[in-house]
Amino acid sequence: MSTDLSQQLPQSNPKLAESLPLRILVAEDNVVNQKLMLQVLKRLGYQADIANNGLEAVESLHRQPYDVILMDIQMPEMDGIEATRRICQDWKPEERPRIIAITANTVEGHREMCLEAGMNDYLSKPLRIEQLAQALVNSCC
Repeated sequence: MSTDLSQQLPQSNPKLAESLPLRILVAEDNVVNQKLMLQVLKRLGYQADIANNGLEAVESLHRQPYDVILMDIQMPEMDGIEATRRICQDWKPEERPRIIAITANTVEGHREMCLEAGMNDYLSKPLRIEQLAQALVNSCC
């Protein structure tokens, strides 16, 4: 996500959150990427919580429910794959959030690995706002 998203922000839909209210957790260890993700979500009308790694994401989910987790794959302490497996183990399918992989590592087979771990969708960095908006819409329906 280390790209200039400002060019894409005018295409945002600040009313998306009104028509599709979601509790969102961003699991991302890079502070710059966290800020960019929060800015993009804000342009869609959302506020989100931050987890600095997969372990914090799992702990956050124990404290409160989320509808969607935007999960970076490569993080310290617990990566996104392991965090997703833990969430799938600890929560029934109907109780757990939709997990959207966000990764810059787009090697062949990586998407399949994320989906096999239990993630529901897969987006690659640099993230485009319209892709994120579509993934959020898909997360509810």
